[in-house]
Amino acid sequence: MAKKNTSTAATASVRDTAVGYLRSMLMQRRFEEKSAEAYAIGKIGGFCHLYIGQEAVSTGTMATLRPDDYVITAYRDHGLALARGMTPREVMAELFGRAAGCSGGKGGSMHLFDRKLNFLGGHGIVGAQVPIGTGLAFSNKYRKNGAVTLTYFGDGAANQGQVYESFNMAELWKLPVVYVIENNQYAMGTSVERSSAQAQLSRRGVSFNIPGVEVDGMDVEAVHAAGKKAVGWCRSGKGPTILELKTYRYRGHSMSDPAKYRTREEVQSIREKRDPIEHYGQKLIERGIASEDELKAIDKQTRQTVNMAGEFATESAEPLPGELYTDVFA
Repeated sequence: MAKKNTSTAATASVRDTAVGYLRSMLMQRRFEEKSAEAYAIGKIGGFCHLYIGQEAVSTGTMATLRPDDYVITAYRDHGLALARGMTPREVMAELFGRAAGCSGGKGGSMHLFDRKLNFLGGHGIVGAQVPIGTGLAFSNKYRKNGAVTLTYFGDGAANQGQVYESFNMAELWKLPVVYVIENNQYAMGTSVERSSAQAQLSRRGVSFNIPGVEVDGMDVEAVHAAGKKAVGWCRSGKGPTILELKTYRYRGHSMSDPAKYRTREEVQSIREKRDPIEHYGQKLIERGIASEDELKAIDKQTRQTVNMAGEFATESAEPLPGELYTDVFA
């Protein structure tokens, strides 16, 4: 019997994982760029909060989860939804308010939802998803199903009172919840340093005995490594933990925000020195995992997929008027 070449299999696995990270981040970036275009010409209405710059956070953390784990987040949710497994077509259709959207065209940008993926929103009220995520973790512990909940919120929401009520309950009952703080440096237009007495958000759980760690949120591998430890901590019954992922959003808080509270030089510096996609792509080339031509081909394919999603959303039907009365109550 011929021996299986385990080293070759391992190498293929490493390559698949690395290229998978890049594909995920690129899909989010190109999708958001297309969303910005569609919003500018009036195809997307209401609020629209783009995830450009934060792709390593979603990709690295989602890669730690099982299918039966839960995810809940705030209104900057497009990238997280895609990283969890939603298709560009159903997310784009939702942004366009179409019946084929993941929320039936009734949720829009801020309320993406997919029960099959245990992706429970997309929530528009700042910090409101945190107690809900804590409740999901309570449900999982009560049912003894071994599932973990990732509860995402931003640096602005970290100052909400309900967050600390949730921390207290989660530690008291040792709930399996990872509180993921996406610290993109600005709560709407106010920097963390100007709005937070304790700017080290990973330390916000100290008084509740919740461990926390600060991670470079622009490095997908660092995010994944920290996320894997955090999820493992929760799954082993040790209770909640906090991940503060230091990231950066390139666009304004929403599409209506001109972002005059920071300089162009600041944004450009981050793009040049810390962009999660460009730097990771360069790493893959240096490691011999992928060539520059391969990366260009992946990008081309990604753009085609996103363009097709835009066409699908444009051609999809709007919800029927009667849909106003569905899904109002559980």
